[in-house]
Amino acid sequence: MSEPEKKEVSEKEKETSKQDEKEKDTAQGGKKSPVSGKAKPGSGKRSGTPSKGNKGAAEKGRATPKGNTKAKTKEDVKAPTPDPTGEGEEEEEGLPEGCVPLFMSAKSQEIFGCTCDVDVTEENPIKVIMKADIMEDFFNRAAVCDFHPVKQAVQDFPSDEIVIVYDPDFKFGQNFYIAITEEAKEKILNPFGPEGEGEAGAEKEEEVVYKYIPPESKEWVSHGSEKEIKEENVVENRRRIKISARRIRKEFGAPCNFQDRNVADAKDAYVECTAYEDRTYDLKKIELDKSVQAVPVLVEEGTNTDWRYPRNANTQYYPREFSDKEKETIEKSTDLQTFAKDMVPRFELALQQNEIMDVFYIDWLHLGDADGSFGNKADNHLKEYQSFTDLQFSKDRTITAIQWHPTIKGVVAVAVAEKLSFDERIDNCAKVIMTPSLILIWSFTDPIHPQLLLEAPDDIYSFQFCPSDPNIICGGCYNGQVVLWDISAHADRLKQQRGSNRNKKSNVLPGFEDPNALKTPVVRYCAVSSIENSHRAAITDIQWVPDHMELNRMGVPQENKGLQCCQIMTCATDYCVLVWDTRPVKGPGQLITTKETDKGPKNPIGVPNTFKHLDLSWKPVLKVTLHKSEPGGDHSPVKFSIQERQGDRGSLGKATDGTDLSKEAAMGGGFYTKPGSGKDKRTLQSVKTHFYVGTEDGEIVYVDWMPQKDQDTGKIQTPKPDFYHAIHDGPVNTLQRSPFFKDVVLCVGGWTYTIWKESINSGPILQSSASTVKLSAGHWSPSRPGVFYIAKVDGSVDVWDLLDKTHEPCMTQNVSPVPITSLYPFPVSQKQHLMAVGDTAGTLHILEIPWSLRQPTANEYTGISNYFEREVKRRAFVVSRWDFREIEKRELEQEHKRKMGIAPNVQLSEEEIEYRQKQEYAAYIDEENTFLRELGLKDDDEPLPET
Repeated sequence: MSEPEKKEVSEKEKETSKQDEKEKDTAQGGKKSPVSGKAKPGSGKRSGTPSKGNKGAAEKGRATPKGNTKAKTKEDVKAPTPDPTGEGEEEEEGLPEGCVPLFMSAKSQEIFGCTCDVDVTEENPIKVIMKADIMEDFFNRAAVCDFHPVKQAVQDFPSDEIVIVYDPDFKFGQNFYIAITEEAKEKILNPFGPEGEGEAGAEKEEEVVYKYIPPESKEWVSHGSEKEIKEENVVENRRRIKISARRIRKEFGAPCNFQDRNVADAKDAYVECTAYEDRTYDLKKIELDKSVQAVPVLVEEGTNTDWRYPRNANTQYYPREFSDKEKETIEKSTDLQTFAKDMVPRFELALQQNEIMDVFYIDWLHLGDADGSFGNKADNHLKEYQSFTDLQFSKDRTITAIQWHPTIKGVVAVAVAEKLSFDERIDNCAKVIMTPSLILIWSFTDPIHPQLLLEAPDDIYSFQFCPSDPNIICGGCYNGQVVLWDISAHADRLKQQRGSNRNKKSNVLPGFEDPNALKTPVVRYCAVSSIENSHRAAITDIQWVPDHMELNRMGVPQENKGLQCCQIMTCATDYCVLVWDTRPVKGPGQLITTKETDKGPKNPIGVPNTFKHLDLSWKPVLKVTLHKSEPGGDHSPVKFSIQERQGDRGSLGKATDGTDLSKEAAMGGGFYTKPGSGKDKRTLQSVKTHFYVGTEDGEIVYVDWMPQKDQDTGKIQTPKPDFYHAIHDGPVNTLQRSPFFKDVVLCVGGWTYTIWKESINSGPILQSSASTVKLSAGHWSPSRPGVFYIAKVDGSVDVWDLLDKTHEPCMTQNVSPVPITSLYPFPVSQKQHLMAVGDTAGTLHILEIPWSLRQPTANEYTGISNYFEREVKRRAFVVSRWDFREIEKRELEQEHKRKMGIAPNVQLSEEEIEYRQKQEYAAYIDEENTFLRELGLKDDDEPLPET
């Protein structure tokens, strides 16, 4: 044989050997033997040099795939490939009957506890596996399970235990073989059955000797696969695009004004990219290359997609219209004229019916919703009446305060603020300054656009309409300043009905409206307090002093003869409550200007001059500092509540002359300056100067706002609180007096609420259990004495009825998907009560209160009054039991001392007390000197000081 022929034969042998390897890998499911320290005899066969010792085993273990119809050649005979027809005969010679070869990977060996050469060895090759474990592996790994080729045999196996045998030398082609019949299992477990059979079998097995030949290491030969992998990798073939957007520094955060313009006027306005057919992409792919990553590798890379075949996705920019000729043809067509004649009468009838009644009203759905019926569906839940939100000013902001207009029905104002913490405000101070701080005034006549926007220097956290003049609004800012607005010029706008602000009587064409009439006016504040004399923290509560009283610089309540609200009380977490006077400093008798000529705009920016005398120079007239009874800081007020209320002028009948006031002040050691026009003012003796304060630490403080002379320092300052209780587990967010009982206060804070009664200092008369959700706000019902509402941070509202039950709410209703910040029920009319609910998403929900919650039951006021009296008696009994237990405890301690032989406390004389104090001081000096010597600050020879 010549050299080329020998080379050709050797190449064919290699190809046949590779084909045999692929067939075996296919039969084994692509798995390799994990036997540690040993290799398959087939490895020698692949190299073309099988040994004599393991040639038979290798031929027995070869599994030829079924359906292989490849023709044999002379080179195939030379290769160590067994004849498929002799497979059954070879298996019958060595493999026990009822057994099947099985390949088990390292993962399967670990799962079933049969690791080669560890759990099973040549000396102890048998392993018993539970059938249930194999079925569980089928369920977990499905076809990946190594028992999958004998799945049916395992399922049909009658016993619960299955035997596998370790085949270290791959005599039967795999590293294990499994018994699939009961007879084979018994034969493996009991090889020595009847006498003589076991010995003969043992002698027969000892005749076969297999020799292990370790595999030979060979150099790796590249077939070009690494080039294919490299070609399939995604690489950046162009530089990344960098875009830089710049803007002038002074325009940061400035509002954007967009307007329409013609495309033809600007060159860079619009570029049309029309679609086109690219024939280079009409080719069909005959062959598709795909690659699979064998080992997952974490790679972080970026790429810019190269869009080689773009298609335009556009929106119609200019309406497509008929030509003049087409319009003329359509207008003259008979079909259009016939259609118009048929439809015009029906259209006119529908318009007339819609003016008279709602033709789309479904009577069946609203059957039984009348006010006269009791117990229907409308009386059992709060119905959503309307909701307000502004996409520009209130979206993604939190509503901090809600106030209904006192006189105009259907008008409600809300204050919105940024959802930022103190640290975030410091980081984004420039952005916060550029963002407008507003109060939005909504009207039911226009649920889309607010009627007015009140501009403030900073976010408003509390505001209130003036009770005597609703056109005056006061607000407290986040930076501690007090702000005043005058909306007299826009009062008519709030009273207009839906759509009446549109210019219908103008000479414009029908269907067109005046665009200026639809714009929401922005009202700038009239006056703001000086930053030096304002609060040092955010103002969290603000209230107008009732119009029949006013406070002087000593906190004494006096008669207000003008009956106009002229003073404001504010509180913040800077440990104080301030009282502000809106009148000019000179002439305290002057009231708020009510002339229309003075309230109109008199300057270029349109700000009324109502409070021009206060702007940037406004100072408080009284400061109430909340000191603690013991050292350790002061109280941080968040909410407060005074007993005197607007409209209750019974205290005017008990007023006294101002001369008595000076005597009382002299007796108390106080000194104050009378106002110039205050000689004829009377003192309101029946006005209670004590008020409740809720703090940031969850404390309820009861303090007098009138300053007194301190016995220790001699200074005129706010006295120490009468009492305070740290009873809430979070900041107090609501402190409101009942509209039916002046001395009953609802307090909400943390996860609990409490009800307090004035003159009861030992604690609340009612305290709720801790809720699972934090409480965010609360409010008394304006029409029912025993009903109040509690808002929670999960967006729900609890309705409490003390006549029904006091341990849990009588109704809980979900209102918003985000936390609720404030709520305010308000009687719009006798037959309709609405509740405004604000949340952290900037949405104002208006809920209609059902009949059962707005109509008081018979003798409800008397029942609630009796309930409060019973709770007061219960509280007094609790206090008496506390005193009794304290006395009992002292008596027990004295009895214990008497039994122990300890003498009772003896009253010492002054000389004995002085002698004991000197001894204690001398002991203290000795201990101090010893300590200084240990520190090296004093020498041992230094004389001691005389005591």
